[in-house]
Amino acid sequence: MAEAGSFADRVKQQADIVRVIGEYVRLKKSGQNFSGLCPFHQEKTPSFSVHATKQFYHCFGCGKSGDVFQFVMEMEKSAFPEAVRTVAEKCGIRVPEPRERSPEQRRENQQRAALVEMHRTAATFYARTLNSTDEGKVARAYLEERGLDDETIARFGLGYAPSSGDALLRHLKPKYAEKLLESCGLFSRDQSGRLYDRFRRRIIFPIANEAGKVIAFGGRALGDDNPKYLNSPETPIYTKSNVLYHLDRAKEAIRKNDFAVLVEGYMDTIAVARAGIANVVASCGTSLAEGQIKLLARFSRHVVVNYDPDTAGQAATERSLTLLLEREFDARVLALPTGADPDKFIQQEGPDSYAKRLREAPAYLDYLIARARAMDRSTAEGKLAAVNFLMPYAQRVPNRLLRSELATKIASELRVEEPVLREALRRAIAERRSEVKQKPELIAPVVRPAERRLMQMLVEAEGFRENLAQRITEGSYHKGLETEKIFDALIEAARSGSRPEPAALAESLAENDRRLLFEILFESAPEGTWEEAESCLSALKKRQLEHEIAELQTRLAAQPSPTERREIFTRAQEVRKLLGELQ
Repeated sequence: MAEAGSFADRVKQQADIVRVIGEYVRLKKSGQNFSGLCPFHQEKTPSFSVHATKQFYHCFGCGKSGDVFQFVMEMEKSAFPEAVRTVAEKCGIRVPEPRERSPEQRRENQQRAALVEMHRTAATFYARTLNSTDEGKVARAYLEERGLDDETIARFGLGYAPSSGDALLRHLKPKYAEKLLESCGLFSRDQSGRLYDRFRRRIIFPIANEAGKVIAFGGRALGDDNPKYLNSPETPIYTKSNVLYHLDRAKEAIRKNDFAVLVEGYMDTIAVARAGIANVVASCGTSLAEGQIKLLARFSRHVVVNYDPDTAGQAATERSLTLLLEREFDARVLALPTGADPDKFIQQEGPDSYAKRLREAPAYLDYLIARARAMDRSTAEGKLAAVNFLMPYAQRVPNRLLRSELATKIASELRVEEPVLREALRRAIAERRSEVKQKPELIAPVVRPAERRLMQMLVEAEGFRENLAQRITEGSYHKGLETEKIFDALIEAARSGSRPEPAALAESLAENDRRLLFEILFESAPEGTWEEAESCLSALKKRQLEHEIAELQTRLAAQPSPTERREIFTRAQEVRKLLGELQ
């Protein structure tokens, strides 16, 4: 593509392909070359290589290869001339003035350049208004109350839009044509057709693109105006779904740390960045968009989602997780305690406490299962609802092995028969359903062999029935089982000294428990021994301890206090030791 002696050829000769590709892919030295995860297909093991000397790349997984221009064309979805310009700008090579291909292209380029310049001018206007007007003093006082100092205000370019309806308009109107003012997103029209400032009496947050150029604004109402936050509309230079707030400052830290912290809004981003965690970005919306995820994937596939803990924030977290799972991101979830958002938590608990919780943020699956376990699962319908809450996430996992591990964990945590759940999941995926149809096999009680044998022995074992009932009661081995009420009835009858009569016991049980009891007692089984009973009790004890470990993990995911956290770790060590003794 690059003819000898052409500008493109000169750029190619001077460009460092490792440096350019390194802005999109996390590369590591591998012998004489560099390697990383291929950006063109999903993979877990690096198969993408860059030859530093010969200046080309190749993926041994999908077969993609080419020079630095081909790579940028693929990543940016741009034509060759735009790729040459991009590479030149990244390498600090002066680009000659381009010759426009058509009058329409010339107008578009001129419009985009004018809009970028207009937003730069507007950002300066807002910042000056914040720092040098009486109205701005009120806004600064508000920011100071939120803990922002002069350095932070300047660092993030914060400003203030005055309450006057045409202050910015009067500032820009002498410099720009009205048609351009209409399309910039900074103004609106009233019913009479008159232009007026879109942002009024609001703290202003400049929104920059990846290159650091201001392309839009977010405004927070200073008083009780609605909406609380108002953003720029989409314009020729701003597409909301393709922009992440603070990415221009965070991208290097994201590459270096190989993960991003994802928050909801401007103040949360600023608070986390001020806490020393530079790899933070905000979606500035209810959830991530596909374009934002693709943008983030250029820098890292590891993300900690830390949205607000309210209902809307939980819903946004869950929507974002579905998209992240489809893109095979390694996602974790930081749910802060006491209903605090990141900004509030850092103010109250300090940066160190936030950083510690960030390091300990649980994997997305543990977060989702904790949510499902918090649901009422005392009924068959409740159990089905919990399974269906998790189903959309299981469906979105493209890797079959990971999906299999997910099914195993769901079955264990929600006490659902694993083979039945796997089949239900397979059918749901094949039929493109986001839920499991109600099936008796799925929501029926999970009764393990040890439970069945103990119930049989509580009826049939003449020699040790009372002793067995005593042991079960002392260890509370039956507590929490779905067969708990059946055990209670059998234990009460056994401790009376007489042989339990199934027909009499059934009168005190619910219909489902009655049917299950008769089903178990009708099974043919050998005569029980005390050694077998001891083995069954050990199995229930192991289940009990495993359940306690899961409960401790759920408590840990809820971000407890330091004192409670130490207690949880201590108890977890004790439980694991007990489990080891049962092996």
